[in-house]
Amino acid sequence: MKYTPNPSSVVDEMLQTIGCSSLDDLFADIHEELKVKDRLNLSSGMGEMEVRNQLKYLAGCNIDTENYPCFLGAGAYDHYIPAALEQLLLRSEFYTAYTPYQPEISQGILQSIFEYQTMICKLTGLDVSNASMYDGGSSLAEACSLACANSKNKNKVVISDTVHPEYLDILKAYALSGHMEIVVVPGQDGHSDIDAMVKAIDNETACAVIQQPNFYGILEDPTAVEKAIHENKGMFIMSVEPLSLALLKSPAEWGADIAVGEGQSLGINLSFGGPYLGFMAANKALMRKIPGRIVGQTTDLDGKRAFVLTLQAREQHIRREKAASNICSNQALCALASSMYLSLVGDQGLKDIATRCHHLALYARQEFEKAGMELKYKQPVFNEFALKVNNPVNANRILLENGIIGGYELDDALLLAFTEKRTRAEIDQLVAVLGGIK
Repeated sequence: MKYTPNPSSVVDEMLQTIGCSSLDDLFADIHEELKVKDRLNLSSGMGEMEVRNQLKYLAGCNIDTENYPCFLGAGAYDHYIPAALEQLLLRSEFYTAYTPYQPEISQGILQSIFEYQTMICKLTGLDVSNASMYDGGSSLAEACSLACANSKNKNKVVISDTVHPEYLDILKAYALSGHMEIVVVPGQDGHSDIDAMVKAIDNETACAVIQQPNFYGILEDPTAVEKAIHENKGMFIMSVEPLSLALLKSPAEWGADIAVGEGQSLGINLSFGGPYLGFMAANKALMRKIPGRIVGQTTDLDGKRAFVLTLQAREQHIRREKAASNICSNQALCALASSMYLSLVGDQGLKDIATRCHHLALYARQEFEKAGMELKYKQPVFNEFALKVNNPVNANRILLENGIIGGYELDDALLLAFTEKRTRAEIDQLVAVLGGIK
């Protein structure tokens, strides 16, 4: 049977209320050449059983990471998610994990966000974290915006082009407002050109940005950049992969004022590209400047532990022109998932996972070199590297024909990622297939 959201009498009443005589009037702003002239050629409706069978068939056409080993990374990684995490997220009280507007009666959600903030601070080594953001790209753009706003007379952002290209696109979109000047410094042999970045930094520079590991998986040494930007009284911002922090120096140890990144590696499904989780942490001096929400811990009138929304510099709470940012939401359910993930694996578990990812990447590099294949870059990596291939698109097509999800296509290489889910046997198959392509 046909489904209609409202009976025609209700539709007519709604149209009359807004001053339209027909649905055509309602959509008058759409150009005629864009409108469908005849009815859509849709098949007749199906019964429930037929719909189920059709959806089951369509689902079976999908290529998924449960049945195909996945070496695609570039910001979204096929990590193992503990069964306990997925089961806990099914609890009904977590379904609407939006930060509450009546926090005093939502202590559970506030506590979960507080615990998330604590874990992000522990990972990054910084003093304060907000209650999460949309994704890694928006977190980076917001951090640069904060730096420009905080420095008042400075608006230059010096950033390496080895930062994730999508992050750069988002940052450039933010800069369209005119309050940021983006200076993109070309990289050198896959890593940031540190000398060029240092030369680009001057007393007009609000912040400098380095990604660690960078988009190509290469580990950076930002020591000189951190020194130069602080000598010019600007901020040092690092975009980091959270899982790598189990092995690498924290942003705080590198001297970063702000750390941002994509939290998808911390128990978030690939989900065809989102929703994901942007995190942001900063030093104490920036506590009142960071966008979004912060949950704080206090005591109630009876002396019991309690949680509150604090430092709410949002456009919904204060005058818009005084707001730290127009971001007014967060990814609370994803943040909750990452908190569960970090709690389930623990400190040592996170280190073990990161170590396995790194060792598998080293094994893959070794096997590719044995097979006579050439790496695009030779620098140290965490769990991702670029392998030279003649035709990346064709290489991925052949890999898929052999039951393997390949890497991210660069001009002359595949960017391959290695997570704890991969095995040596899968890597051997990857090497054999790519090694056989002429």
